[in-house]
Amino acid sequence: MLTSFSTAISGLSAMSTAIDVVGSNLANLNTTGYKDSTVSFQDMVSQSLNGSDTTQVGLGTSIPQTTRQFSQGSIQSTTGRFDASIQGDGFFMVKDSNDQSLLTRAGNFDEDVDGYLITKSHDRVQGWSATNGVLNTSGPIGDIKLPSGGSLAPQATTQFSLTANLDSSAQAGSSNGQFSTQVQAIDGLGNTIPVTLTFSKDAITPGQWNYMASVPGELVTGGVAGQQQNLLATPGVIQFDSNGNLATPDAANGNIPIAVTGLADSAPDLNMNWSLYDANAHPLITQYSQTSAVSANTQDGLPAARLMSVTMSNDGKIIAKYSSGVQMVAAQLALATVGNPQTLIAVGNNNLQLGPDSAQTTVGTSGTGGRGSVLGSSLEGSTVDIATEFSNLLIYQRSYQANSRVITVSDELSQETVNLIK
Repeated sequence: MLTSFSTAISGLSAMSTAIDVVGSNLANLNTTGYKDSTVSFQDMVSQSLNGSDTTQVGLGTSIPQTTRQFSQGSIQSTTGRFDASIQGDGFFMVKDSNDQSLLTRAGNFDEDVDGYLITKSHDRVQGWSATNGVLNTSGPIGDIKLPSGGSLAPQATTQFSLTANLDSSAQAGSSNGQFSTQVQAIDGLGNTIPVTLTFSKDAITPGQWNYMASVPGELVTGGVAGQQQNLLATPGVIQFDSNGNLATPDAANGNIPIAVTGLADSAPDLNMNWSLYDANAHPLITQYSQTSAVSANTQDGLPAARLMSVTMSNDGKIIAKYSSGVQMVAAQLALATVGNPQTLIAVGNNNLQLGPDSAQTTVGTSGTGGRGSVLGSSLEGSTVDIATEFSNLLIYQRSYQANSRVITVSDELSQETVNLIK
């Protein structure tokens, strides 16, 4: 009978712990990236009466074990520019003020005063930051430094092309036998250099057009303002076959060098290649019986630009957007996986750390090595199910009441036993 007191007390203690777990789950119903915990009960070693294995009396329940359930939370769209969620397995990696490595599923990140990507508890998010526009995800991870202020340096044109047709029915020497178009090249200081390409149909050789490249005279040393300064010593030649396809130069010699030297703005000389063929060796210029016209032109130069915004994109890349329309990858979030995540220990602030039985983390990028996919402009919701928690709460309450009744009855029986000797 005296054993019933301790067994009932063990039940009260276990149910109290279970109710604490339910309370914690419900309190974190709206916590970003929170994973709910469940309770597991285990009986204690039974005692044998009169040495009989068939007459055993239990000694109650041991301290219950709690297990964190790493199921997928619902993904909710957000407007935070650095918000991110993980669809699938994996954890974001952060470091606290003590330089301790921690894991989290909460991706509601922000930027601190020093330009680092941080969590709401000011832990620094880990990953790879680009150096001079180059991102090396094979190197060690570190604090993610976000780009801020400043300008993107100009990029001088090195390659240009145009998609055009030259009218095969044009008459040499007439107005339609000559055609001009411009390519807006960029020099090393970010200034625009309009390069004019002029095509003239040859009067002698069928299918042949001669071309010349020029720039306004005032843009180069020695040039005359208001007049075009030729860039070629003699006109170049392109030849079409009887089907109107470009034959000369062929694809192997389809990059024509065009140089602009002695720029008046003191920028370095422009050394460009004019590409007559695309990446698949298809000619970009044809000669059909249609009016001479350009349908597209491209060049790889970029003017100087200011930083407009920095945002999180899908796959965990942080994108810097500039006023020129250029988008550059500024950083990449690191994702870690743990083989047995149930062994992780919660340390508060939505963070987890490795426990004594935890497997070592493996680090990589979104969507690799069994890791989940990072989604930008979204957060993962809590996995707590309110209906399940209320149901458990009622069960644990009833169990607590039942154990308290055992103590009441045992106390009454003890009083009766004492009264027997009076």
